[in-house]
Amino acid sequence: MKKENQSSVSEFLLLGLPIQPEQQGIFFTLFLAVYLTTVLGNLLIILLIRLDARLHTPMYFFLSHLALTDVSFSSVTVPKMLINMHTLDQSIPYAGCITQMFFFLFFTGLDDFLLTSMAYDRYVAICHPLHYSTVMGQGLCTFLVSVSWILSCASALCHTLLLTQLSFCADHSIPHFFCDLDALLKLSCSDTSLNELAIFTVGVTCIVLPLVSILISYGRIGATILKVPSTKGICKALSTCSSHLSVVSLYYGTIIGLYFFPSSSTSRDKSTVASVMYTVVTPLLNPFIYSLRNRDMKGALERLLHRAKLLSQ
Repeated sequence: MKKENQSSVSEFLLLGLPIQPEQQGIFFTLFLAVYLTTVLGNLLIILLIRLDARLHTPMYFFLSHLALTDVSFSSVTVPKMLINMHTLDQSIPYAGCITQMFFFLFFTGLDDFLLTSMAYDRYVAICHPLHYSTVMGQGLCTFLVSVSWILSCASALCHTLLLTQLSFCADHSIPHFFCDLDALLKLSCSDTSLNELAIFTVGVTCIVLPLVSILISYGRIGATILKVPSTKGICKALSTCSSHLSVVSLYYGTIIGLYFFPSSSTSRDKSTVASVMYTVVTPLLNPFIYSLRNRDMKGALERLLHRAKLLSQ
């Protein structure tokens, strides 16, 4: 293949989802509806938490940041995908592709760390309820969120800077609907061993360690729940964790199935469709999981609607 210097690369081509041209209109409408629902649903969560004093607790403090992350995470990939589907123009500028990859990695890492912080919050609430207000103070919550942002930015910046040092071959077609790091590395004509080492190191830090921390937290929670003598107490403890556990299972389940257990027979199209699960579907489901299965959120929504009804009279 003809080797080109990275400075001569002006754009990449996003091949998009494996759908037929005559189906573009249907999928455009579907993904537009999904994206708008995702944005409005997560913004509603943020609004409820900000307006309702009953939700000014550590758990909902983390949830508000998770909702903001989900809006941003979805906005990194879906709007560009919709534009490409609508205009049938698959190109994305080199700078735009690198920027999209940075923010995709940034918000992916931030999601991981926030889910870990929420798991620790549930661990303290159930295993050490008498010390909960002391341990999970405003200072610790702010510290955990700040560290999440810093580590996520550092990991994304590391991958981005290493990628900009690579040269790319004549074929600039990315078999994906967004600028995926792995897909970009496969287009490079340079030695990517340093990039692969960074992927392994950062992957352990941003994916494996958070997942292990979550599993340890819920292992301790499970052991504590089994010691509760009453069925009512067990149900109450489980209800406080069910929403978060559902999100963790959906998010990590898709990532593990896609990246840790890839099938040799799995085609590019199947991998692309699987990526839609955690980039598009998971941010969409989070508002429904936390609102429909959370009594506090439903109560806050009812109070907000009642207040709006009174103001309209």
